[in-house]
Amino acid sequence: MADHITITQSDANWTVRAGGAVLGETTNALILQEGDYPEVVYFPRGDIAMAFLDSTDKTTHCPHKGDAHYFSVVTKSRTLENAVWSYEDPHEAVAAIKDHLAFYPIEEITVEQI
Repeated sequence: MADHITITQSDANWTVRAGGAVLGETTNALILQEGDYPEVVYFPRGDIAMAFLDSTDKTTHCPHKGDAHYFSVVTKSRTLENAVWSYEDPHEAVAAIKDHLAFYPIEEITVEQI
């Protein structure tokens, strides 16, 4: 793993909400810490209501993690474009985040420990 990335299993219960709806809740979150960036909570895909997410064509590349694929969150009032990402085929060093989703910390999305 890149020296500046750590992935740990959270021992807490996490939830993610958008547009007044609970998108998911898990006791199996992973916490990824990369350098000086804020830590990111990765939710197992099976713990997220995928009906609220639409896959997009956006991709980005991280030399340490691989190619990220994006999803938009569809709420009652609007669509939050490219607000969720996933590494479908991450580099071996960060393979733990495969089949997990992370959410941008924007005003309309709340990720919190409960």
